[in-house]
Amino acid sequence: MIWHPPLWKYTDDAGTAWRVHNAWPDKEPGEYLLEVGTAERPGVRGAHLSHGHFEILPEDDPELPALRTERQRGEIISHWPYTRAIIRAEGCYIKVFRPGRAAVPAERYAQMDLLLDAGAFTAPEVLQSSPDTLVLSALSGPTLGEIGEDYATIGEKEFAGAWEHWSSAWLAQLSAASDVSRQTVLGALPVRSPEVEVQAVARWLKLWLRHTEDVPELSTQRGTLIAMADYVTANLLGTAPDPLVWAHGDLHDRQIIAGDGRPPFGLLDFDDAARAEAARDLAYLDFHLERRMRRNNLTSARYLTAHTEVLAVAEQLQVSPDRFDAYSDARWMRLACSSFPSGSLLATRVLEDRVKHRESFGSTALAASRSLGSRS
Repeated sequence: MIWHPPLWKYTDDAGTAWRVHNAWPDKEPGEYLLEVGTAERPGVRGAHLSHGHFEILPEDDPELPALRTERQRGEIISHWPYTRAIIRAEGCYIKVFRPGRAAVPAERYAQMDLLLDAGAFTAPEVLQSSPDTLVLSALSGPTLGEIGEDYATIGEKEFAGAWEHWSSAWLAQLSAASDVSRQTVLGALPVRSPEVEVQAVARWLKLWLRHTEDVPELSTQRGTLIAMADYVTANLLGTAPDPLVWAHGDLHDRQIIAGDGRPPFGLLDFDDAARAEAARDLAYLDFHLERRMRRNNLTSARYLTAHTEVLAVAEQLQVSPDRFDAYSDARWMRLACSSFPSGSLLATRVLEDRVKHRESFGSTALAASRSLGSRS
């Protein structure tokens, strides 16, 4: 088999150059679904890659019938073909789902109205909902991720201040969500247990293995990823879990609207809200920060500033260092199963280095925070 993994750039049959933003393995080995953009037009489009052949998909996604009408209202800024899309319209964002799939996200937003601490975080208002769509109000201001990449107007003091305020807000939010008056709502959320995390890792690995099974040059990496998946699974299931708390479910710094850098912050995207260990949200947030640093989108100094605040919150919440490491490794494992070779190789190296470091020194993420240079 000749391996044709997704590249970062393609030119279609009409001569238009497209940049690939995201890639997902399709049903058959060697085939991928893509989200792409071009300088020639705003927004993004869906595309298909089949054994190296690139093809732009029609704007009307057959699995997202509501997209045909809703895309007339604004600009498509996110599109996972046949799964979901997001449209930026005047004063709002429109999330388009497969038929009937908008009900659960709408329910999550209703629950967040009761679980969010208004002094710490605000959420978009649900302006309209249907079985296929969810229309949300727009929140003004930059995200923490955008602040981190702004070196022209945001100084180091302002950046550090924003993260200090985030840490206070996150602690307030976890405390508010655990209040006895909110227990009924909290208890209605699904549980994201370590076993569920293990199942997610297994699914991603299975897809990666299926799409690379006949690629000789990947035989060594295949063996490494299988061993790493066993290592991640053992760590997730091998130590006692921390108590379950309210969890955002997909926390990263581009989900947090910082505004003027002080609470209340805005918080986006509650589709995956659940009850989980506090370590999961914090480890996911730290993963995104470290990944952007390693891709030179965030300086080492700014990563260290934000990383310090994340670990300080973990200590305040009495997160077990082993649990933080277990969820962090699980997130890196998912990236190791990326359709992009660069992401897969980066994550594989990170995991291998972590295993070697622990075998040599036995340190964990929270313990290593005492000498923070080790993760930079």
